[in-house]
Amino acid sequence: MGIVAGLDSSPDFTRIVVCDTDTGAVLRQGYAPHPVEATEGGGRPSDVDPQAWLLSLGEAAGGGLLEGVQAIGVSAQQNGLVPLDAQGNTVRPALVGGDKRAQVAAADLIDALGGREAWAQAVGCVPQAAQPVTKLRWLNKTEPEAALRTTLLMQAHDWLVWQLLGRPVRRTTDRGGASGTGYWSAATGAYRPDLVELALGHQASLPDVLGPSDAAGTTPEGLLISAGTGETMAAAFGLGIGLGDAVVSLGASGSVMAVHPEALVDSTGMITSLADATGMHLPVVTTLNAVRALRGAAELLGVSDLEGLSDLAMKSTPGAHGLVLLPYLEGERTPSLPHTAGTLSGLRRESMRPEHLARAAFEGMLCGLADALDVLRGRGVDVRRIFLLGPAAELPAVQAVAPALFGAQVVVPQPADYAALGAARQAAWALGVSQGTLDPRLPPVWQGAVAQVLEPGEELAVGQAVRQQYVSVREQTHPGAFRA
Repeated sequence: MGIVAGLDSSPDFTRIVVCDTDTGAVLRQGYAPHPVEATEGGGRPSDVDPQAWLLSLGEAAGGGLLEGVQAIGVSAQQNGLVPLDAQGNTVRPALVGGDKRAQVAAADLIDALGGREAWAQAVGCVPQAAQPVTKLRWLNKTEPEAALRTTLLMQAHDWLVWQLLGRPVRRTTDRGGASGTGYWSAATGAYRPDLVELALGHQASLPDVLGPSDAAGTTPEGLLISAGTGETMAAAFGLGIGLGDAVVSLGASGSVMAVHPEALVDSTGMITSLADATGMHLPVVTTLNAVRALRGAAELLGVSDLEGLSDLAMKSTPGAHGLVLLPYLEGERTPSLPHTAGTLSGLRRESMRPEHLARAAFEGMLCGLADALDVLRGRGVDVRRIFLLGPAAELPAVQAVAPALFGAQVVVPQPADYAALGAARQAAWALGVSQGTLDPRLPPVWQGAVAQVLEPGEELAVGQAVRQQYVSVREQTHPGAFRA
């Protein structure tokens, strides 16, 4: 029996799981928050000293947690840009998260290359404020001296792997992490240095892109370090999703991703064409409004929490007595309606009851995510099983509505550190390949996530009628919103 570890450095904390290489069973766990102060408004800072990630890692690994471990995989928050100088020192704090300061820079980059379709063709995505390529443009325009000193670009997981290995001459990343930068194409498997220059104003060194089962190197103590990857790819790998599977993530905003054998180029910019941690592809469609629509409805109705809103919604019936909520409370990205607002349609005297509005909030949120699923299905992505993630996935109203609205089996996994588990599974793969016991094309088979499985069953026809009611209101309110 071998032992491997998976390390997930999220925006707020480091989580480490130590696993059996053969089964994936978790043997030990560690946790530590990042020593980062919140902003004045209580939110996450956009600038973070990467040393905070190392300090958190060291604390999480304390108490002999890594004793006996043979290999480590690293997962980390995506979109974190670490600009380094010629000596490998940080030029400025890392730029992390969905940095709103970079919104103008995103628009500048889109125009500079000739529009959204040009970007989609080049790298499979249209620049967003969070992406490293956009942050480079912001750096160039607002901190030109720091931009000039920047000669090497890394992301969070690249930097952590490099530190664990003792800062070797060779710097590495993986396909998954590279695919989110905005200057590497999942379709061609190659960097676009011209886009780095377009954003930063000059060329910069970029990490070598490793294959899914490759090792980044070995520490002086003999620990093998695998390629590492971004949190999204690590979580997908930890869940064990494959062809025919999609993941719907319910956060304040929502996302839908699915495994696909090829990269998708989408001229509308709704699909972000990422690579996964296995050698396949992971197209992602994002909505701006998911659980925030539920929280808004709860506040409007004077309900103290989402559990109460769910209980209220269960007192209504499918279709919410004709009430339809288009939940575009922050504008919307899918469809592209950045400046719109939400719409409540179908108000009649008999529908003006709290339980019907609660039901409409759940149905509207899930119909918006079903729209995102249809974007992928419309491009030939096979979706037969849907993993539903996030605390809201446990709500009875979500579980009652989702299978019939999505038209597929819905799997609700038990909460677990799937990104850390995915990082550990990657470490086991690289270790097995290095020892000659695993095929570099086939990852280790680990026990699947413990989950609740929900079928559409007899409710499918009702769910599809609710969906059609939503689509009719959307088309009437925003005609042609989904036309390219």
